[in-house]
Amino acid sequence: MFQGHPSWRSIIAFYIKGLFVVLIAAFVVGIVTNITGGGTDGGLVALVAVIGVAVVVLAGFIKRITVHYTITTRRLHIKRGIISREIQETRLERVQNVNYDQSVLQRLLQVGDVDFDTAAGDDFNFVFAGVANPDEVVERVDRATHAASPTGLGDEHTAPTQLG
Repeated sequence: MFQGHPSWRSIIAFYIKGLFVVLIAAFVVGIVTNITGGGTDGGLVALVAVIGVAVVVLAGFIKRITVHYTITTRRLHIKRGIISREIQETRLERVQNVNYDQSVLQRLLQVGDVDFDTAAGDDFNFVFAGVANPDEVVERVDRATHAASPTGLGDEHTAPTQLG
């Protein structure tokens, strides 16, 4: 019902911080070459900047594509990693609440974190972090929950039980 990765927009803060670090590194290289060599080595500064930007972009891309979210009619899955793998999954019927959070920046970027409260309690953190349009993810979980229900209606539409 849903397959995806964190949105590229969710890691913009990572890119900004990384590029800031690259800028500082290039500045430091410029100062050091100016002090030790009598003049700033522009080629070395440019090389540090280009390599730094490439590393930041590649790290952000890898960070994003190594996390995979899946919603089926039976389970929620989170897979992380390339070499070592971490897999979190839970049965859909164990999901008790689905909430999503968006900071001001996340609202502007149309991303958010979808938090699943499961029967496992607070010890089990099950979050789809940085997904695009989190309200649509919540809606898909709701549809999957209704599809998985024996009546096809979900909890709020079950017939009332009679007492006595």
